[in-house]
Amino acid sequence: MTTASEKRRRLREGLASGTLQRLPGAFSPLAARAVADHGFDGVYVSGAALAADLALPDIGLTTLTEVAGRGGQIARATDLPTLIDADTGFGEVANVARTIAAFEDAGLAGCHLEDQVNPKRCGHLDGKAVVPAADMVRRVAAAVKARTDPDFVVCARTDARAIEGLDAAIDRAKAYVDAGADMVFPEALRDEAEFAAFRAAVDVPLLANMTEFGASPNLTARRLEDLGYNLVIWPVSSLRAAMGAVDELLAALRTEGTQESLVDRMQTRARLYDLVDYASYSEFDQDLFNFRIPGRDA
Repeated sequence: MTTASEKRRRLREGLASGTLQRLPGAFSPLAARAVADHGFDGVYVSGAALAADLALPDIGLTTLTEVAGRGGQIARATDLPTLIDADTGFGEVANVARTIAAFEDAGLAGCHLEDQVNPKRCGHLDGKAVVPAADMVRRVAAAVKARTDPDFVVCARTDARAIEGLDAAIDRAKAYVDAGADMVFPEALRDEAEFAAFRAAVDVPLLANMTEFGASPNLTARRLEDLGYNLVIWPVSSLRAAMGAVDELLAALRTEGTQESLVDRMQTRARLYDLVDYASYSEFDQDLFNFRIPGRDA
């Protein structure tokens, strides 16, 4: 079993490798298992996806306890490093310090903090507001000071592009780096030229958010690597895909009275059992896995 410290070192090494680290969002531990099984570099836990999974809007309603608890469940599901969304730190500077402690205890490899005011909102919606840069500098400094594992990654997200413009967002990013941020997350950049400008101006690892239906273009992983970005997230894609399939299923059940038309598009029993690693439990009790799974070769 890979320890939390080893996962953090793996994330650090990945950020320094010159190869883009690819972190799809996982809204559950099982989804994280699928991320790992497909050979990605890490797992991302989106605050928006976590809130949506609780049937809540992304406006800062979730608590530190909820987020750290779910993040820990997801982090424990794989040997990959897990990066989590800390929103605005769940309060003021002292709350930020407690947030970092909770995330370290949960086995997470890093988090990102943003410079929005409370209550925050989705970074790709209108009507956002940011705190003064000095307030965010204090948040970042508190996070860096609070960590006990120096490999825990503190990423500073700035939402200033949509409010103050690109140059101001870059200036903020530089101030956050001076405060100790290991990585910067420029939210809602408008085009490829802005991604390039940020890379030219900031000399720490950069995170690209490739969410669908947002303000930023959906650049490929190859293009982001060419632009010099170090990490990419697809934060809500797996949740949207899953819920799209759920809606399809429920519509079929309502109109057809059976799931039969969709069975061939469902995850099979064999695939599910592979992801939950059913067979490994036979080491502890032979009675737990003493059957054949339909659809799997002997």
